[in-house]
Amino acid sequence: MKPLQISPETALKLSKSLNLPLEQIMHMPTPVLLRKLAEAEAKEKGNTK
Repeated sequence: MKPLQISPETALKLSKSLNLPLEQIMHMPTPVLLRKLAEAEAKEKGNTK
């Protein structure tokens, strides 16, 4: 599986927001990354209400 086609800056932002190592972000399958982003967004929205 090839690494995600994202910029280094984007990878760093994702790493910080998802609290995951950068290497794990870069080698994560796209569907898994999208699911984690959706979970993080839902958690963030839940905390603001």
